[in-house]
Amino acid sequence: MDLATIIGILVAFGLVIAALGGDALLFFDLSSILIVCGGTIGAVLVTYPLESVLSVARIIKKTFLSKAQDPGELIAQFVDYATRVRREGILSLEAHLKNIPDEFLRKGLQLTVDGLDPQLIQEILETEIACLEERHLKGAEILQTFGTLAPGMGMVGTIIGLVLMLKRMNDPSTIGPAMAVALLTTFYGAVMANLVFNPMAGKLRARSREEVLTRTMVVEGIMSISRGENPRILEEKMNSYLPPKERRFRP
Repeated sequence: MDLATIIGILVAFGLVIAALGGDALLFFDLSSILIVCGGTIGAVLVTYPLESVLSVARIIKKTFLSKAQDPGELIAQFVDYATRVRREGILSLEAHLKNIPDEFLRKGLQLTVDGLDPQLIQEILETEIACLEERHLKGAEILQTFGTLAPGMGMVGTIIGLVLMLKRMNDPSTIGPAMAVALLTTFYGAVMANLVFNPMAGKLRARSREEVLTRTMVVEGIMSISRGENPRILEEKMNSYLPPKERRFRP
């Protein structure tokens, strides 16, 4: 669970609602919501395939639940693997493969145990990383598109409200509701873009960078094991991916 995302959303919406005071219900207007939400979803459906748009729920879930693996623990895990391989041989890892929850790590070690050429293993794993990054960036792009289109649909609603107001100037009772639609659609569009979609797109990009870094470290560790390198050398190589203050070394 990513507490930063949850706390950020609660703080942002909480402060906005608190600023509205006791008049919060005045900012609810079904027509404005339909214009902004319906128009934004429709425009995104025109931009992307239906399957990609439906995957947004899974993408949003990742911004809340995804948790990057601790690099220090990963390095310690690989040092243990390398030590075991030097002492007992590469086949000693086979018994441990079924206990590894990370599919990417398990696959890399399985290819190593199977005796594939290190260069081929590296190519396979790097291709997987590239495809993973592409999927993540596509998800972030969809969320960014939502964030870009929502204010535009808010402006469309504003124009609709102003037109309705101007056409009914002879009836003062209709001016208030029409003006409410005009202003609230802009408000809804700005809130959706700046408090929901754009921040989530940014968080997904950050998560993608973290996962790509972790998997790149995994590839480095697997390459060291496949070449039979000393565990200390493996540790030094994997530590080089981290800032100095986050590096961990065995005593």
